[in-house]
Amino acid sequence: MKKKIAARAAVVISTLILGGLGLGFLAMQETRDFRIAKNLDIFLTLFRELNTFYVDEINPDKIIKSGIDNMLKTLDPYTVYYPESEADDFTFMTTGKYGGIGSLVRADKEYVVISQVYKGFPADLAGIRAGDIIKKVDGVSIRGMSTDKVSDRLKGNPGSEVIVTIERNGRESDHPVKRERIVIPPVPWYGMIDDKTAYIRFTNFTQNCITDVKNALTELRKSGPEQLILDLRSNPGGLLSEAVEIVNLFVGPGNNVVSTKGKVKQFDDNFRTTKPAVDETIPLAVLINRSSASAAEIVAGAIQDLDRGVIIGQRSYGKGLVQVTRPLSYNSQLKVTTAKYYIPSGRCIQALDFSHPGEDGSVGFIPDSLISEFKTRNGRTVKDGGGISPDIAISPEMLSQMSTELYLGNFIFDFASRYYWANPGIKNLSDFKFTAKDFEDFGNFLRERKFQYKTVTETSLNELIANAKKEKYYELHKDLFTELEKDIAHDLDQDLSIFRDEITQLLEEEIIGRYFYEEGTIVWSVDKDVQIQKALEILNDKAWYNSILSGKNLPVLRANEPPASYARFPGQLSAERPASRHSTFHI
Repeated sequence: MKKKIAARAAVVISTLILGGLGLGFLAMQETRDFRIAKNLDIFLTLFRELNTFYVDEINPDKIIKSGIDNMLKTLDPYTVYYPESEADDFTFMTTGKYGGIGSLVRADKEYVVISQVYKGFPADLAGIRAGDIIKKVDGVSIRGMSTDKVSDRLKGNPGSEVIVTIERNGRESDHPVKRERIVIPPVPWYGMIDDKTAYIRFTNFTQNCITDVKNALTELRKSGPEQLILDLRSNPGGLLSEAVEIVNLFVGPGNNVVSTKGKVKQFDDNFRTTKPAVDETIPLAVLINRSSASAAEIVAGAIQDLDRGVIIGQRSYGKGLVQVTRPLSYNSQLKVTTAKYYIPSGRCIQALDFSHPGEDGSVGFIPDSLISEFKTRNGRTVKDGGGISPDIAISPEMLSQMSTELYLGNFIFDFASRYYWANPGIKNLSDFKFTAKDFEDFGNFLRERKFQYKTVTETSLNELIANAKKEKYYELHKDLFTELEKDIAHDLDQDLSIFRDEITQLLEEEIIGRYFYEEGTIVWSVDKDVQIQKALEILNDKAWYNSILSGKNLPVLRANEPPASYARFPGQLSAERPASRHSTFHI
């Protein structure tokens, strides 16, 4: 079989060479077609030599996949190859659907742990909860197994059964789980947050997400809201067509939402609204942050350019590139960047320039000299080259070093699991109250777990001492260094007191999620959310709202400030509140 495939490849390459050479070969001029054929031939012969002479047996799937992946890395991060073995990941990316048990898992020492359970899905119905450690899958130990491999074992055809052995509070138990087609809801919660304000939390642009958003808006309209908040924070985007449909909920037919322009003209297109709007007049606030990307930026940018609503938050990620999927042989797929997209004012919000990489492969932000100004429908000035800048900028909520360490080290997560099993009687959100005694228990929990951390100040001082010793200045100033060490040393009890409010909020959100899932966490945090409260303030002041849309109240924003998402949590520890603890996998 290998020989037949190699023979066919050789025939194709020979044909390319013969067709590409023509008179150019006679003139010894390497045309582009010849260079392609030449390098394909080199690659084929190189692989044949490796396969024949390399000292160990090579894995052809692995080595070719590595070659393809590294080749695509020279282009942009969105052009990706999906072999047949990753078909489920590809399907989930585009549809939000997969066959599994309905939960998230992450690495935890030698095993993996359930980090989140989706309400009403198989894992939930089987009694599996966040914090459970997976010990076996169908009787096979998963000790030392990577998270993605465990995820693959738990996924499978809808209707099939898998036995999941979990450890909880030191005891193991088997849980038979019947797999289902899992569909992650794009609207985890919507509702009235006061007597006149409707709220929709919208998390991803998967296939047919418009149905969920439209249903939410239609249901909310029955309550007679006077204003609406559409929350697109940490929405990574997805299908462009769905973004157009979402905008169409708020603006009538015939409005340009986005256009695409690329090298291949067949991918150039203009996307306009085609249907009557569900609500064309309700005052609208759209929330974005540094992780709002792609289709989320199309929606926010179109709403801004059409002066249909006020954008509140932080500047968005800055992804203005369009990808399409192309089928390859043997059921593999290529997601390839084919164009840039342009929102109604004519601006492209792509933040990084992948077309001119440096010699080391690095790419830079669009320089200020190439930033252009555009006008919204009402004549407001907006700029390209770096995401969607909000009309009202809100600084992201920052965590202290201590809170960040507690979160990343899973101390918050593990205490929430302990609290959940120790307090089974909480049935309604109103029943929950995190008391002073609970916070004291958390402090004892940290001592029991021997929690330690270093502040950035302490780390910097250690580096200074190390450098001083290297340069032989330390002994001269030893007393000074000793005093500094004493002065900046932190104390657990003191830090728990200083950062009590933010630690308590993290604990409350994690604990609420145990009882009432993602929607409970959203409801609990609404009245504590700075961005939501600012949106309410603006919507409740109609003169202010209208002045923003007329261009009379625009804040001064830097045109080309690099999106902080490129250096966001956990790259720096004192950072924006994280959306997730570690890399997680859907199962």
